Amino acid sequence: MSLAVVYSRAQDGIAAPLVSCEVHLSGGLPGTSIVGLAETAVKEARDRVRAAILNAQLEWPQRKVTVNLAPADLPKDGGRFDLPIAIGVLAANGAVPRQALEGYEFIGELALSGELRAVAGVLPAVLQAARRGRRVVVPRGNGAEAALVEQADVRVAGSLLEVCAHLAGRIDLPKAEAGEVGAEAARVFADLADVRGQPHARRALEIAAAGAHNLLLVGPPGTGKTMLASRLPGILPPLDEGEALELAAVRSVAGHDTEVANWKQRAFRAPHHTASAVALVGGGSVPRPGEISLAHHGVLFLDEVVEFDRHVLEVLREPLESGRIAISRAARQAEFPARFQLVAAMNPCPWVTKAIRAAAAAARRTRSHAIAHACPVRCSTASTSSWRCRALRRRTCATVPAARRARTCARA
Repeated sequence: MSLAVVYSRAQDGIAAPLVSCEVHLSGGLPGTSIVGLAETAVKEARDRVRAAILNAQLEWPQRKVTVNLAPADLPKDGGRFDLPIAIGVLAANGAVPRQALEGYEFIGELALSGELRAVAGVLPAVLQAARRGRRVVVPRGNGAEAALVEQADVRVAGSLLEVCAHLAGRIDLPKAEAGEVGAEAARVFADLADVRGQPHARRALEIAAAGAHNLLLVGPPGTGKTMLASRLPGILPPLDEGEALELAAVRSVAGHDTEVANWKQRAFRAPHHTASAVALVGGGSVPRPGEISLAHHGVLFLDEVVEFDRHVLEVLREPLESGRIAISRAARQAEFPARFQLVAAMNPCPWVTKAIRAAAAAARRTRSHAIAHACPVRCSTASTSSWRCRALRRRTCATVPAARRARTCARA
């Protein structure tokens, strides 16, 4: 029977639904067709897979090849289906034993030379495969990320030939390794102990960290608002494994590299005030997570919050209450986690700044007036405009002779 079934995983938000890659060889004119609601990148896989198989010195079947990606109503995109399609073609042609495919899931993009390239969104697929009790074969570039799931059996490969040799029983693919994880390798956030003074602001940060409260910092430019906000993640407790995996899954879907040494640290995101609503909450024709999801279980810092567009700030209402954001488009819907602490900073309005400066000037005048009344020379100008008193300005009231003090004050 010229039929083979290979399992893989699609990407739907941070979910990874199962996809059956069914390959059938039939008579007729040689050709390849891919069906099952495949996007352009998936349809182009027929050329990549054919070139990779031929360059790996394997035989491409001179028959009609039909590839079905089921379920048919689930959109498929990206190059993650190159490896399962190639394995399915080889299994249907007899180059790979079909019984060896049981219990495996394959994810990876193929180069024309047959090498495997890393893809985005591997971590959610590995999590789902571990729950189903299946092994996962991923490119070597995704090995460290996939190894974060301790209960999963993840094997890494560098080329299509290595995968075929493993399925044939000639070699054993190595297990994925997460690398160095520990306090020694962790990047340390800015320390709140470096801040001198600011007792009220420090106390506010400690209360916000203890109770997971949102925080607004108001003060003139240069008073340390950004410095204080950047030190909030440093006093938050580290993520537990479940929270860290959820954040790593969001980063994986967004295409960001997961730093293995720091994967249990809180996120700190500080978008510019020109960011759009889509950049903040996520979106696109293929929904992708935004800044609020990348700050999941962490801190979202909005500096110069009054400069953000009002519509951008309004879209934060629902995520702040529910801790999730649902993105709906004409063809797709996705839901991302978004439970974060919001820290905003702003400068006071010009009228408040003017009032603060006026109060400071009044305090200086009051102090000068008190010094003038302490002067031993009782002149008429000392009580009205003490700054004009030359004797006070020269600070020589207690040292000059009395006659000279009288002449000096009279001239003033």
